[in-house]
Amino acid sequence: MTSPTSPTNRVGKPHEIVERALELSTADGCVVIADEQSSANLRWAGNALTTNGVTRGRTLTVIATVDGAQGTASGVVSRSAVTADDLEPLVRAAEAAARGAGPAEDAQPLVGGGQVSGDFTEAPAETTSAVFAEFAPALGESFARARAGGRELYGFANHELTSTYLGTSTGVRLRHDQPSGTLELNAKSPDRSRSAWAGRATRDFRDVDPAALDAELARRLAWAERKVELPAGRYETLLPPTAVADLLIYQLWSSTARDAAEGRTVFSLPGGGTRVGEKLSELPLTLRSDPYAPGLESAPFVIAHASGDDASVFDNGLPLAPTEWVRGGTLDRLVTTRHSAGLTGLPVAPGIGNLILDAGGERSLDEMVAGTSRGLLLTCLWYIREVDPATLLLTGLTRDGVYLVEDGEVVGEVNNFRFNESPVDLLSRATEAGRTEKTLPREWGDWFTRAAMPALRVPDFNMSSVSQGV
Repeated sequence: MTSPTSPTNRVGKPHEIVERALELSTADGCVVIADEQSSANLRWAGNALTTNGVTRGRTLTVIATVDGAQGTASGVVSRSAVTADDLEPLVRAAEAAARGAGPAEDAQPLVGGGQVSGDFTEAPAETTSAVFAEFAPALGESFARARAGGRELYGFANHELTSTYLGTSTGVRLRHDQPSGTLELNAKSPDRSRSAWAGRATRDFRDVDPAALDAELARRLAWAERKVELPAGRYETLLPPTAVADLLIYQLWSSTARDAAEGRTVFSLPGGGTRVGEKLSELPLTLRSDPYAPGLESAPFVIAHASGDDASVFDNGLPLAPTEWVRGGTLDRLVTTRHSAGLTGLPVAPGIGNLILDAGGERSLDEMVAGTSRGLLLTCLWYIREVDPATLLLTGLTRDGVYLVEDGEVVGEVNNFRFNESPVDLLSRATEAGRTEKTLPREWGDWFTRAAMPALRVPDFNMSSVSQGV
């Protein structure tokens, strides 16, 4: 009997697994994606580390395509912890799924061109607890300062590194290493009556300063010593970069060309067509994605584990280029696959793994506060849900600090609110954008971490009701 650790059963190197799966395939076309994942994390509570850990994992996705008289069908099967003995059954399952399916609506010829990454055969990149070598001691110093200052720090730091190996029966052999780090830090007063939050996204934790974050949280807890009750209503509001990111990421997810062309989204043109070319904001806003953006780098080619409105498995390996979704305030692109581009007549513009809003602003959030006569300063948004796709009306709650600004100074903390707003409508009403900076979206940080946004000033943000949330 072969043991699980014997040479005949041992899992091979990622590129070898990809090559072997392609050799085993008897389908008309095949795409294999091997994702090698590693993660390291720290957690803390009450000014003390509580847990830490490192994990490893592998996921293998096989996409088989089968040509038929009515078109090409596809079958997709993904499994984790795949051994050598699991490989052929996985390939056969994908082929069976393809042969049992009807023609795929998004069918296109698989991407070819002989694209090959020079490091395709090299070992996967891995993260370890060493990623926190400089961060952890600095965090410990912040615990001491917080303890002396009468506040408690809670939170976690997580670093993930995924090496993706993509191979196709048409000769594509591509590899991408994606680091993703997040830090969430929450400060509370000992009686839990006051709370403040800060978050950061990072590639390697070398650009994260726990002392600066703790100082910011201490300032916000001090602001919250004075409480002010305000009713629901429309208020001039400063949205920090994290809140802007959460709203515009959802807008990007809702900007698929086909749904717009078929009249189902806020980007649909009444009577048919899309709003591409329409002015969305008087500010010179440019909303863009760029796989090569410094500090926000993402995969420069399509990696699609499944087909949907925003992605197609047939596009795997398609090169990605910098894309402007909104240019100078005008809607310039909607998300398209090769298939949906053909349906809508729009350029091919697949989704990209980052989002950047540029508006030419130079003022920091503090400087925007100093220029505010009376308004609200938010910390972040959460529990965001869609109310109406036709207008992209979203609802959600404020969290961890809403502050009243009067004559350029923060004078106290107000109650939380439920809001009702459309990010598309907000862009049309925003009167100022600050300096663009890297930020961590709080609501969508588990799925989308690479964002750079400015703060936005909205003269009439709709706080639809008072919330008891914290």
